[in-house]
Amino acid sequence: MAVLSSFRRDENGLSLTEALLVLPIVLLVITAMVEAGFAVFQWNQSVKAVQIGARIAAVSSPIVTDTAYANLTADEAGIDDGDPVPSANIVVTCGAGAASCDATSLNRLLTGSDGACASPGAPGSIVGMCDVAPFIEASNVRISYTRSGLGYVGRPFGPVTNITVELRDLTFDFLLLDALVPGISSFNIPAHPVSFTSEDLKDCRDPC
Repeated sequence: MAVLSSFRRDENGLSLTEALLVLPIVLLVITAMVEAGFAVFQWNQSVKAVQIGARIAAVSSPIVTDTAYANLTADEAGIDDGDPVPSANIVVTCGAGAASCDATSLNRLLTGSDGACASPGAPGSIVGMCDVAPFIEASNVRISYTRSGLGYVGRPFGPVTNITVELRDLTFDFLLLDALVPGISSFNIPAHPVSFTSEDLKDCRDPC
């Protein structure tokens, strides 16, 4: 009994025992803070990339196929040039979860004028979406053209459209947390849709 009583009163190693109990919690909290910062950084990258993509799309040739883009004016047959465009809301979409985009135009949207991701390119070159967020792939981008109701029938440069670029099926890439917490790697980055009104919709400066 004396031995057991002495053992109960012995406080040697108490600090180490407490440290062993607290250390896993501290490590998990620190890891979560680092991962949260990394996730917010990816969030900001994706937001900026979508802004850049929408701006490029507004001044580039349509990224949907020519056949799909023609649907925006399909109901103008029989209407005199110069008359207001019909009021029907028409949307054509390509990319993630929709019809296929024009491959060349989509690649330009992603990589800019230098054709490479994660590269700023030469001075004066156009920065693409994956130059800002290298984890974005073509399968994650959706582009929509919506007839705005502006302009008139027979407009030389085509209908005035609202162009929306957004992300789909893009998940956060965690460093360690996805290995510690099952299922967390399936968290999607929000779509972040950004819209611009179309301008000349031509890739080249001179008449194409």
